[in-house]
Formats: sequence, structure tokens, C-alpha cells
Amino acid sequence: MLEGRRTNPGGVIKVACPIHMSREALAPLMKEFLRRFPDLRVEIETYASGWDQEPREDVDVFFKLRAPKDSLRRVRPYPGTVRGLFASHEYVKAAGTPKNPDDLAAHSCIGSGVWKLNRGEKAATPTIAFRVVSSDPTVNMKLAVEGLGIVILPLYMAKRPEVRQALVPILPDWSPEPITLCALFFDPSRLTPKVQVLLDFLTEYLGTDRDPRLPNLPAKGFFTDPSLPPTSGPAAF
Repeated sequence: MLEGRRTNPGGVIKVACPIHMSREALAPLMKEFLRRFPDLRVEIETYASGWDQEPREDVDVFFKLRAPKDSLRRVRPYPGTVRGLFASHEYVKAAGTPKNPDDLAAHSCIGSGVWKLNRGEKAATPTIAFRVVSSDPTVNMKLAVEGLGIVILPLYMAKRPEVRQALVPILPDWSPEPITLCALFFDPSRLTPKVQVLLDFLTEYLGTDRDPRLPNLPAKGFFTDPSLPPTSGPAAF
């Protein structure tokens, strides 16, 4: 009976994650997950990725885009997202192209937090007064396509068929800080079966060629090494 609960756990598993993750990764995988584990029910609680919410005891698995502060939680890393700077052809034609990160201060930018850019060993944190403050990459992508300004987007979003012809890379030699992802869970002795099967299931997909976020492209170049530590600033999944 115990072995049955381990291989086919039941009950409710409560997951908290950024809104964008729930839309782009969890929702597309739920049908397959629940097909494999028919006795499980899933409760998804979402939060804004720019809000540094701390885990609660009533949440089984808490996905964070920042380094956790709660040492009582176990952490399981997942591949995060590689990102780039993009703008529309319309915007570039009207406003020109920045030549270096400091030029971004004179441009219309959309996003939130501090933009940390790297080129090899060089790093830059340009001072930006955002035209629109938003931590939602879907919103940012739509505003960029409409010509409102420069945004940081996950590469997988910028390569989607419906937008890749509308956007051009900005400062392609400079890379925004990638966003890593981790799952937090309580582990007083060992993983509970329902948490174990969810974490293992997601490992099969996130950051692989089967990742539902990919626009029918190989995963190489789109995701980070999960052994890297989570970033510490506001980010978008």
C-alpha cells in the first residue's frame, strides 16, 4: 500500500508560482501530469514575478525566481531563461539604436528593476527611467511589437513565429542577466510522494527540447544551467 502511494500518490498538491510560469509552463503540462497521476488534484496559486513573496507552510511547492531567504526549505534548481534586448523595426527607425548600455537612458524602455548587462567580463547597470513599468514579459513583448520601446525578453519569446519578424536585437553583444528558477519545499525527512512526482515530472520538460515554451526549436541556447544560483533581483520567467 505504501509503495502504491509512492508510485501513484493522491490528494491535493498546492503550487505557488509566478503568473507567467503558470501560463507558459504549468498549464500546458497539466493534462499530461494528471493523466499520469489520476489520483492527484492540483491547486495553482499565482503571484507577480516582481514581488518577492516568501513561501508559506500551506504551499507544497513554491517556485521562485530569486535566491530563497528561508533556510528551512529544500531547494531544487531548474533551468532558467536566457534573455536579450529587443525593439521593433518601427521603434529603431524612429529612435535609432543605442551603441552602448549607457545610451539606454535616452531611450524609451519597458520593464522593471535594475537591468544588469554583461559582455564577457564587462558589466553595466544603466540608469533607466522606464516609460512603462511592467514585470510581465507578455505585456512587455506586446508593447515592444507595437513600437513603444526597448524591452528585455526571454529568447524563446523573441523567437516565436508571430513576433520574430517584428523584433530586432538591441545591443546584441550585451547579455541581460539570465533568470534562473528554483522549487522550494519542506523536507523534514524526505520528499513526500506527491511533491517528488511533480518535481521529477517537470524535470522531464523544463529546459529541454520538450519545454512547452519553445517555438518548435531545440532547447540549446534558450536556457541556463540549473547548477547556477538563482538571481537576486526582480525578473521575468
